[in-house]
Amino acid sequence: MVLQTEFEFTLPKGYVDAEGKVHRKGVMRLATAKDEIVPLTDYRVQKNRAYLVIILLSRVITKLGDLKEITPDIVENLYSADLSYLQDFYRRINEDGTAVVKARCPNCDSQFDFDLGTLGE
Repeated sequence: MVLQTEFEFTLPKGYVDAEGKVHRKGVMRLATAKDEIVPLTDYRVQKNRAYLVIILLSRVITKLGDLKEITPDIVENLYSADLSYLQDFYRRINEDGTAVVKARCPNCDSQFDFDLGTLGE
């Protein structure tokens, strides 16, 4: 069995760059211990603990649209719906090791797998 370490996602709203282009599709990798420890030494996190999520997400998001680099500034400028989505996505892939959850159809009661990475589509 091969460990999946990268997961595709689609943001509900998307990041709007300086030229007005919207970036919605991205990739997040599994976090390492270092990813969770290093941000604690950042002065912005030391001044405001809530900033931890900004630094952490900027470390583990490896792709967003055609942006060359994901910086804390980019994560800061996401819409709150996208930030909330990414926090939940981060927890899901790092705790469960998958972006797939079991779901049940409310009409026919059949069970199926749903990929949370496609939630924003």
